[in-house]
Amino acid sequence: MIDEARDSGAIPPPRTPGPRLGVGRAGVRSLLIAVVSTVIFFGALALVAVNAPGWEQVRQSFLNGEIFAESAPRIIPRFGTNVLLFTIAELLILVWGLVLAILRSLPGPVLFPVRLLATIYIDLFRAVPGVLVIFILGFGIPGLRIKGVPADPFIWGLVALTLLYSAYVSEVYRAGIDSIHPSQTAAARSLGLTQLQAMRYVVVPQAVRRVIPPLLNDFIGLQKDTVLVSFIGVVEIFRQSQLRQSATFNFTPYMVTALVFLVVTIPLARFTDWLVARERDRRYAAVVKATSSGARRGRLMGWRP
Repeated sequence: MIDEARDSGAIPPPRTPGPRLGVGRAGVRSLLIAVVSTVIFFGALALVAVNAPGWEQVRQSFLNGEIFAESAPRIIPRFGTNVLLFTIAELLILVWGLVLAILRSLPGPVLFPVRLLATIYIDLFRAVPGVLVIFILGFGIPGLRIKGVPADPFIWGLVALTLLYSAYVSEVYRAGIDSIHPSQTAAARSLGLTQLQAMRYVVVPQAVRRVIPPLLNDFIGLQKDTVLVSFIGVVEIFRQSQLRQSATFNFTPYMVTALVFLVVTIPLARFTDWLVARERDRRYAAVVKATSSGARRGRLMGWRP
């Protein structure tokens, strides 16, 4: 029976080792072509820049080694403020964004006002530029002089980033919730769970697992946007670079800030790409396994399409 299933194609034949030598040579050749073309491209760009009439002035303004070495110890420690802001905001955004996504996904005409308010919130903060929200909250709220309301720009920068990014993250969550097949909710309801219980125990856990890679992409943007709070007086890494630039009349301190974000952001971006690829491969493998298992069982039982 097994031989018959294998002959019919339900069970794939065992793999035989292929000519790896040819594949290896082709891979090495492709790698060499990629490296050479990349070196030629960036070498040509560097050659054009170095031979430009204003290169020496630009180098002194942006790539001054002495000012870089002097500014780095004063600028890099301020990155801790960005990390603190990013960490607290990320935790708040994860919670508030999920709440917004659930509120917008609640069914029934009775809950239409709730869905409408959540939609208005999301559309509003996705439409207004982030720097304007930071200005309005950072200067407007303390300007009201309400007793008991803090005037610390760090707090209002944190609130502004939370309000802004929770609107984007809620849409990511909602896409994950919509990707869960309605039959799972129906099955949960048939077991006696309420709509909220089905959302909490069945839908949301699966949706969160599916949207982790897109969430990481949003948080890469959040990490960079923490510099926007410098406009309301928070002394973080970008604001410290501005202070050093004003003191030295040179733009090299900005290059220190750029280098710090490159070192932190690029590995996170590559990690996000790896997670996306792993999730895609996992789903593909699950689909192939389910399809092949169904076909194998059908053929072994004598079924023919």
